[in-house]
Amino acid sequence: MNMHTPVMADERQMANAIRALTMDAVEAAKSGHPGAPMGLADVATVLFNRFLSIDPSDATWPDRDRFVMSAGHGSMLVYAINHLLGYDDMDMDQLRRFRQLGARTAGHPEYGHAKGIETTTGPLGQGISTAVGMALAERMHNARFGDGLVDHYTYVLAGDGCLMEGISHEAIDFAGHLGLGRLIVFWDDNQITIDGKTDLSTSMDQGQRFAAAGWHVQAVDGHDNEAIAAAITAARADARPSMIACRTVIGKGAPNMGGSHKVHGAPLGADEIAATRTALGWTAPAFEVPAEVKSAWEAVAARGAAKRAAWEARKASDPKADAFAASLAAPNASALHAAMTTHKARLSTDQPKVATRKSSEMALEVVNAILPNSIGGSADLTGSNNTKTSAMRPVSKADYSGDYIHYGIREHGMAAAMNGIALHGGFFAYGGTFLAFADYCRPAIRLSALMGVPVAYVMTHDSIGLGEDGPTHQPVETIASLRAMPNLLVLRPADTVEAAEAWQIAATSERMPTLLCLSRQNLPTLRTRHSEENLTKRGAYVLRETAGKRDVTLIATGSELELAVSAAEELAAQGIAAAVVSAPCFELFALQGDAYRREVLGTAPRVGIEAAIRQGWDLLLRPEDGFVGMTGFGASAPAPDLYRHFGITAEAAATAAKALITAA
Repeated sequence: MNMHTPVMADERQMANAIRALTMDAVEAAKSGHPGAPMGLADVATVLFNRFLSIDPSDATWPDRDRFVMSAGHGSMLVYAINHLLGYDDMDMDQLRRFRQLGARTAGHPEYGHAKGIETTTGPLGQGISTAVGMALAERMHNARFGDGLVDHYTYVLAGDGCLMEGISHEAIDFAGHLGLGRLIVFWDDNQITIDGKTDLSTSMDQGQRFAAAGWHVQAVDGHDNEAIAAAITAARADARPSMIACRTVIGKGAPNMGGSHKVHGAPLGADEIAATRTALGWTAPAFEVPAEVKSAWEAVAARGAAKRAAWEARKASDPKADAFAASLAAPNASALHAAMTTHKARLSTDQPKVATRKSSEMALEVVNAILPNSIGGSADLTGSNNTKTSAMRPVSKADYSGDYIHYGIREHGMAAAMNGIALHGGFFAYGGTFLAFADYCRPAIRLSALMGVPVAYVMTHDSIGLGEDGPTHQPVETIASLRAMPNLLVLRPADTVEAAEAWQIAATSERMPTLLCLSRQNLPTLRTRHSEENLTKRGAYVLRETAGKRDVTLIATGSELELAVSAAEELAAQGIAAAVVSAPCFELFALQGDAYRREVLGTAPRVGIEAAIRQGWDLLLRPEDGFVGMTGFGASAPAPDLYRHFGITAEAAATAAKALITAA
């Protein structure tokens, strides 16, 4: 794309409109962050007026440029611009209701709340790291469909806080390594944090840091429009990702508070707002924008609409148009179901005894053969996570047409990049690491859940069953903490069949991310009778029912389901009728009707069995029910020794069951 020719507009007044609306909205809310939007108004105005291509009348146009406000506390910059551009869901009332219940103008930009918000930001560092995934997705999509259909940039406004957060290092390093030249980051170099001057806490030369990671680096006066434009032009011409350090004045325009940390996160107050209006020459009343200024911003939208129309014309004659549309559409669920049903039938017949991480790989062979746009990856644990299927090729700086990403030892950056890939569109993204390292990914997983982005996390080595690596790697509390997260499906399959069903759920999920907890140790196939229905989708189901009335119900997940079956057999030999329930996904079970849940759980005493802590089992167990599992951290030893040492055995489950029956 060539640079836009800007309309003959007064960019100073266009920027001042952002400043005025920001002041007014923060004052009305009596809370908010005016400093960053006021300081970045000039940079944002030049970017939108001269370069960025978007069409508010078609907010999801696939070839639009992406704009990410990584410093999410500066959300009023986004809302002000989107109002000025004419997004139909961002009228002035939304700005007046900034930070109020039910308004689209939340304190930080929330994906899905309003058009033109590409990702949720606010946790500092997440925006720039998610944007790396967007920029990578653009290059991968371009490699498949060419410049005629995919040819856009990802622009990021990031503050000092974003660059101090550790995830920024992972993202910057990764973007430089992959040569993501369509990524341009503006650093709001205002030398201010909440506590005061940045020299209180950092002496980092950010320019050298980015340059060392392979970025193109420039520094400009963030209030010199021509210097900003020249820097953007140079950045777009360079094959490397670019960082433009913009020296700005936080709260630019406020005569008494500008340049101070006091303007970061508090209203200016009526007197300072009046003084700022005078200093800026802004005479319009609160929440009003002069017609000529609004027209100048609307001209940006009109040029974007023309760009989008030209793209639509190209797409109409592009031979890859249908494949392009398919890449953006939901997967072919019926084709995947048919293929997975065949796979499950074979598994129930062959009954392999393999680790569920291997079962996952076997299921991924089916998924990746059906889905045309799967993108896998791992944080340097490919051979352990089993995430790379047989036909996959690496994505690299030299070849973006691959479909497997080597993320390196960057779990947090991987998770954020996966969010960006999914948000960009065109791909189904999954990536792996050890379950114990889910905490390294957690802030990005939380954003996956908050945004409803259907990425898939492959977390292997899910219990003390990993053995000798010891308690640092044994995630005894991790599953419970993940189950506590809203809108996240945590799936812990017990065998090859449940692993296949878990991947069918993950690959077809629309608004929920999934996280698969997978074993290192081999497990028997327990679903030996083929069922076309995806039983895992019910969350829990009866694997083994009693002939008559139940004496006890044994409920287990993952690798402990085989212990429940063995315990039931031991109890049966003693004349005790024990049903066995597999519960691979608590969240899906919670969605079932009351009648089904009662049918599965029964009224008899219950024993839960899981090589993890009991917390979170209240959906399945009553206070008086038993639990066989962990009460503290693990240890380093072979897995069978650990299971015996911690009392997670079929014998212990049978003993717990008999104790409950006796007490009943």
